[in-house]
Amino acid sequence: MKVGYVRISTREQNTARQDVLMEKLGVERVFTDKLSGKDTQRPELQKMMDFVREGDVVVVESFSRFARNTRDLLDLTAALEEKGVRFISQKEAIDTDGPAGKLMLTIFGALAQFERETILERQAEGIAIAKAEGRMTGRPRKAVDTFEDVYLDYKNGKISAAQGAKKLGIARSTWYRKVKELAAIEADNEEIDFG
Repeated sequence: MKVGYVRISTREQNTARQDVLMEKLGVERVFTDKLSGKDTQRPELQKMMDFVREGDVVVVESFSRFARNTRDLLDLTAALEEKGVRFISQKEAIDTDGPAGKLMLTIFGALAQFERETILERQAEGIAIAKAEGRMTGRPRKAVDTFEDVYLDYKNGKISAAQGAKKLGIARSTWYRKVKELAAIEADNEEIDFG
């Protein structure tokens, strides 16, 4: 079965362009979200992921309609592959049925890992500079070696702030302070985001 996923960012936009494409491609069932791509709770996307079965094909107009960022794209396509579901992104001409499509996703995976490592490196550099300039002072803080990993899970909508603080064994106030510090550093860095 061909299953389509359509997303628009605001209720003022309309799905007509994507709907026409789905009809043209012979899509039998369409799931539509009217939410920002940055919204981690996309109910129709979740329904679609639960609905598809082995042998189905998921069709999207473009990656930007399907995933929030590279990591999200890879997680979603890996979940589809695990279920034996083929993925097609029309705009980028990606089809995971063939080796070229799988190669493209592998390249995206490598880019996502590179992006993640670059962000963490820049964060560490930014923190070191802030400390050297005396902008990060105060009482000694709890050492949190894995904060960046947990923060990325939080940022990608995999865990809540409360879960992140609990996982690290720190107070929520400490969690929010560290999130604010990293967000300030990230603001200086460009991050790939399909939007």
